[in-house]
Amino acid sequence: MLSAGMSSVGQQVLRTSPAPTSCAPLPRPSAQPQRPSRGSRLVAAAEPKEILFDNLSRARLQAGINKVADAVGVTLGPRGRNVVLEQSFGVPQVINDGVSIARAIELEDPYENAGAQLIKEVAGRTNDSAGDGTTTASVLAREIIHFGLQAVTSGANPINIKRGIDKTCAFLVERLKENAVPVSGRNDIRSVASISAGNDNAIGEMIADALDKVGADGVLSIESSNTMETVVEVQEGMLIDRGFVSREMVTNQERMMVEYDNARVMITDQKLETIKDVMGAMEAASKAGAPLVIIAEDVIGDALACLIVNKLRGIVNVAAIKAPGFGERRKALLQDLAIVTGAEYIAKDLGLLPEQATLDQFGTARKITIRANETTLIADAANKEDIDLRVQIIKQELAETDSVYDSEKLSERIAKLAGGVAVIKVGAATETELEDRKLRVEDAKNATFAAVEEGIVPGGGAALLHLAEFVPEFKATIVDDEEKLGADIVMKSLTAPCRLIADNAGIEGEVIVQALKGTSFQTGYNAMDDRIENLIEAGVIDPAKVTRSGLTNACGIAGIMLTTQAVMVEKRAKPVGGAGGGGYETNGGLMPNGMPAGLTM
Repeated sequence: MLSAGMSSVGQQVLRTSPAPTSCAPLPRPSAQPQRPSRGSRLVAAAEPKEILFDNLSRARLQAGINKVADAVGVTLGPRGRNVVLEQSFGVPQVINDGVSIARAIELEDPYENAGAQLIKEVAGRTNDSAGDGTTTASVLAREIIHFGLQAVTSGANPINIKRGIDKTCAFLVERLKENAVPVSGRNDIRSVASISAGNDNAIGEMIADALDKVGADGVLSIESSNTMETVVEVQEGMLIDRGFVSREMVTNQERMMVEYDNARVMITDQKLETIKDVMGAMEAASKAGAPLVIIAEDVIGDALACLIVNKLRGIVNVAAIKAPGFGERRKALLQDLAIVTGAEYIAKDLGLLPEQATLDQFGTARKITIRANETTLIADAANKEDIDLRVQIIKQELAETDSVYDSEKLSERIAKLAGGVAVIKVGAATETELEDRKLRVEDAKNATFAAVEEGIVPGGGAALLHLAEFVPEFKATIVDDEEKLGADIVMKSLTAPCRLIADNAGIEGEVIVQALKGTSFQTGYNAMDDRIENLIEAGVIDPAKVTRSGLTNACGIAGIMLTTQAVMVEKRAKPVGGAGGGGYETNGGLMPNGMPAGLTM
């Protein structure tokens, strides 16, 4: 009977197998596999290219470079103007930020657009390395390219000219470092931020206040405010992006948060699941008469129930937080927390167990505030030497990493350990004004950190103008005549930013340039007050890092441009069919939709 039943089941399975989805007869297998006919093969054709050579190619590139430099140049200086950027949706942007203007430019002519991309590269690189000075770098690059192309057109060897430009640039960078002045205090920081924000003293004051509170290693974050006012909020202590594991631990029911003073902190990378995992820690905290905060990979099951019951019965005030981060980053963050609180890191890799933890292994938090999604911890038990050592280790990791994400996270860790995080909430009456103001604050922030890093030099283009006066000294050491021509090109170009600042202020730029030649390095033209004076004393200063980055990036891109001999772009489709036909002709007389040119359906 069993075998029959099995046979019946087998027959039933066979009968209910899915039928073919098509009723067409199946093809018979052929003796040899069929090969596709020669005519049925698909051939991918490359897009056609257009190529320009020699002077014609360089002239078209230069036209695009000039358009971008002219657009960003109007914003240079304290009396520079704004530029309106059309948006695909929403209101247009009215901004004064050079790199944002450059990035928005796309020219119709493909050769000119290729030149525009070179200047955008100058602005982008300068913004990435220094965070400011993008307009100056663009104007300087345009000027070097202008004089360089004149020399190349006259028959000079572009390779030798580029070599001369690079040597002169390296020499001037050293001279710039020698003449840079370290930031001496709050006034210098306020002046740098104000100048970078377009002579906005309110922004300069805010940046100075924020740095006073968080220090040079702190982090300044910029956000949009819900009000019309711009304010600075400083987050004291360490901020952890994790909250309490249970609402039963809340001590302030109105604000739904846990608040403890002088709490003991246990830090471990292990999961707490059983009662014995937490019982020893609770007994130690209860004897000390202090609240207990546990930071662990997770707290679940009987361990969590035990904590909640003892909290509700008033036996011990306790709260638990999941460890922040993931993987190796979680371990690093827990070690940071252990150093700040003065706790011992109870790590599984070290063979330490949470059930064996003693009171001596706990850290101390002067004040701890735990919300649903974040925790703020303020601790005074930290050893400053331990924190400084930890910061140096993280800075070394930061110098070695190439990842933008890792750089941001490492910078946050440094800020939380060494200083803190200041949030500048930018407010404005309209969306257009808000975007412009946020860009100004961003520039001011970047310029301030650059100044702290490498010192300050006179602003208003004066530093570059005075650097030009060092070039004859260096030029005398060059043997090759065409390399000397490269040095001359840099020397003539360095006066361009100062001249343009004066022009934007309504003053004849060449007159100002001639008046400044032969004066001291710190003397320059104050376009805001329309007078020549010591700019360091007047507070018209630029970060040396911004000036250095602009000079090196401008010389680098100019050298690439001068050695260009041909430009290749994709051939664009030509419009056909007149007003009624519509369409664009491609190769073979066909339009993109496959129809013959001039025909419609």
